[in-house]
Amino acid sequence: MSETSHTLPPLREVIARHGLAARRALGQNFLLDLNLTRRIARAAGPLTGVTVIEIGPGPGGLTRALLETDAKQIIALERDERCIAALEELATAYPGRLRIVAGDALEIDPGTLVEPGATPKIIANLPYNIATPLLIKWLRRLNAGDRPIFAGMTLMFQKEVAQRLAASPRSRSYGRLSIIAGWLCEIEALFDIAPQAFVPPPKVTSTVVGLTPRAQPLAPARMEVLERVTAAAFGQRRKMLRSSLKSISDDPLTLLSKCGLDPTARAEELDIGAFCALARAIDAN
Repeated sequence: MSETSHTLPPLREVIARHGLAARRALGQNFLLDLNLTRRIARAAGPLTGVTVIEIGPGPGGLTRALLETDAKQIIALERDERCIAALEELATAYPGRLRIVAGDALEIDPGTLVEPGATPKIIANLPYNIATPLLIKWLRRLNAGDRPIFAGMTLMFQKEVAQRLAASPRSRSYGRLSIIAGWLCEIEALFDIAPQAFVPPPKVTSTVVGLTPRAQPLAPARMEVLERVTAAAFGQRRKMLRSSLKSISDDPLTLLSKCGLDPTARAEELDIGAFCALARAIDAN
């Protein structure tokens, strides 16, 4: 623990002084337990010399833990103008280590926040109401280049979303998110955090998830087509594939036959490789 961390005021004092009551419209649930925020920072692996992008830092609980590491720089992207002043106090306490960017993470490409060629890590307690759209956006960004644009992502989700991310075929949670994320990343659900750890407490348990980008996608496919295939298949997940794929193919039986897939199977029975094969077959047509 650095000497600076001992001189900073308690987070609850910072929240009171800056009037930072959590806003439901922004999906805010502040994590104030520094033992937990330090655990999240450690879960991201070695940070020596790494640029870290934090989304939605709020009053700076996780930011403090990240500043205690050997990360080269922390870039905090925050849309709530009330939090900027509180974060600026942290920037003063850690000269040159914290850069604050005011803006909406749904509108800003995090890859543009770092120097060309840099490979940052994203570490964040994501607002629940935008967590999945943000992840999909970043996965599309990952897929757009010749190399992974991020070294890793350590993100907090509702436990239900985390279970979907890490789900395997034939499980209840397996679906579109499992396939798209697993196609591009190795995924590990790391640990849960109880509602009582947050201010205000959410109604659900949270889970910290580690996503490590693969050097190459798990199998060849175009993401745009893979998204269409999974949307069709899981849009009617209880139907057999010969029925659920009619929305994207005039002849689903032939399509499935070309891929060596059973037309009576259901979406949850197919692994990522099978969905990629379907995407390639559709592309070929």
